[in-house]
Amino acid sequence: MTSVDLNSDLGEGYGAYACGDDAAILDIVTSANVACGLHAGDPEIMARTFTLAQARGVAVGAHPGFPDLWGFGRRRMPFSPDEIERLVAYQVGAAAALAAYSGHRITYVKAHGALGNLAAEERPVADAIARAVRAVDRDLAMLAIALSAQVAAAEDFGLAVHQEIFADRGYTESGLLIPRGQPGALITDSGAAAERVLRMVEAGAILTASGAALPTPIRSICVHGDSAHAVATARAVRDRLEAAGVTLAPFRP
Repeated sequence: MTSVDLNSDLGEGYGAYACGDDAAILDIVTSANVACGLHAGDPEIMARTFTLAQARGVAVGAHPGFPDLWGFGRRRMPFSPDEIERLVAYQVGAAAALAAYSGHRITYVKAHGALGNLAAEERPVADAIARAVRAVDRDLAMLAIALSAQVAAAEDFGLAVHQEIFADRGYTESGLLIPRGQPGALITDSGAAAERVLRMVEAGAILTASGAALPTPIRSICVHGDSAHAVATARAVRDRLEAAGVTLAPFRP
């Protein structure tokens, strides 16, 4: 029928503090977005996550965010586009180094949390991220929020770009994510999330809160790895897609 990637944000503990069940998620997903040390993660966690992913044949990418350990990178911070460009370059470089050290390699970049949402809405921020990625390694792809400013920015800077949807998040009528804390922002029922993902993949469209369909290419599906229901949702999504004849494979091996 079709092929789609299943990704998750991983390596998001810090020091002695664990976050999510990365080992279980890595048995399910086909790509892992690894935190780079500013919103979460550290060299030990990064190396361990890259090593586990390599052993399981899971593709890996850098997951840069704002330097916001207290807020888990989910608070918008007043950095200029030039400052964001350097923050992203710094984190992508760290991810590339720790992946190589672990016998793996990053093949893409996905912005985390508030940084990713800001880049989805504001073209100067999306441009800053794309410039940083191109400067570090122009062969890296961008994993971008579907129908967002990230897509156009990556294309304009000559980067391969792959659009993703979210299994566990609701969408506004404009196709952006409903802000956390608002009704419908989070989808916690694993079965409902899986059915909704299948509908979007089959329709080739984002389904908004009202049920409207916004056409888009869908190359990857994200399940957030830090939620209490992450493993159950990832498994339900994978099982439902495969039962419908959809092949799960990395978008960027």
